[in-house]
Amino acid sequence: MKPRDLYEVLGVTRAATPADLKKAYRQLAIRYHPDKCPNDKGAEDKFKEAASAYQILSDAEKRDLYDRHGLDGIRRGGGAGEGAGGPAPVGFESVEAVFSAFGDLFGDFFSGRMRDRAQVRGADLRLELPLKFHEAVWGTSKNVKITRSVGCTKCSATGSARGKVDPCPQCQGRGQVVHTQGFFMVQTTCSGCLGTGKTAKDPCGDCRGRGLKSEISTLALVVPAGISDGQQLRVSGRGEGCPGGTPGDLYVVLAVEEDSRFQRDGDEITSTVLISFATAALGGEIEINTLDDGCSGTAILELAPGTQPDTIAVRRGQGIPHHDRPGRGDHLVAFKIEVPKKLSSRQEKILRQFAAEFDEDKQAKKKTG
Repeated sequence: MKPRDLYEVLGVTRAATPADLKKAYRQLAIRYHPDKCPNDKGAEDKFKEAASAYQILSDAEKRDLYDRHGLDGIRRGGGAGEGAGGPAPVGFESVEAVFSAFGDLFGDFFSGRMRDRAQVRGADLRLELPLKFHEAVWGTSKNVKITRSVGCTKCSATGSARGKVDPCPQCQGRGQVVHTQGFFMVQTTCSGCLGTGKTAKDPCGDCRGRGLKSEISTLALVVPAGISDGQQLRVSGRGEGCPGGTPGDLYVVLAVEEDSRFQRDGDEITSTVLISFATAALGGEIEINTLDDGCSGTAILELAPGTQPDTIAVRRGQGIPHHDRPGRGDHLVAFKIEVPKKLSSRQEKILRQFAAEFDEDKQAKKKTG
């Protein structure tokens, strides 16, 4: 798509004064501002297009080149060029680059957004915490050690021995710098102040001007009941510190051991019980493992006569506690019939007699059926 005339983009004539350009751009920036038009790609393109036009026309040298040679003159003159495939004639790659480039020109209109966008935040930390099966089922408390950066107390996290800092000369206190890369304006964190916007001329001896010191601390962590393997617990503000900003968060990844007696599926558990052929046929009382008493409990189930292989008994509300709502899942008890691999002579005799009588009964039923 051929870029529009820059004066047309701003809605002004070629005789427009700098004040006219600024007023026109301000109106368009307010109209198409991302906060007023969230998730609107068309509005975002027009927002960047207006910024691109204003970037050229507000610069006397670039405006002169444009008036005489168009965008080709800007490109040959070393300015930003035409955006690839988009409607903007000059390439602001993101709205953040627009905020950084022109925030100071519009006072409170952009400054609040700039502060929000440039808010410095410490890095998040990740910690893996092993848990026994019963600890994940019923919850537990753990003391975990974490090593992280915290604000230096000697300099009050300023990084300065006198506690005084100055605006970073590299980014003029913004914490962000804008670079021209080809036809695009790219915003990055300032390497001079690491995004804080401030520097110290007399670095603190304890933290060497970083404003941070390494600390090992113990955190009392409460693990809720019903947690599962691989879930994360987020502890706000317990990540890496950051001078002039907010600490990151700590993410605790839970690694839950398996228990051979139980197979978990969500908040349901299944346990398998082996029973003899005789017990399946005659019925009776069966002892099973349960989750009660820290997963070391037992219970008695009444097995009905004639229980078939793979029968499943459901114990409602006796499974894993729901970690996000009251109640528990179910406990499924699967019965497997155990076939003996070796019989005594007496057992074999009894079983053959039973088989013969069982076959006679089946034949008799067929004849009478």
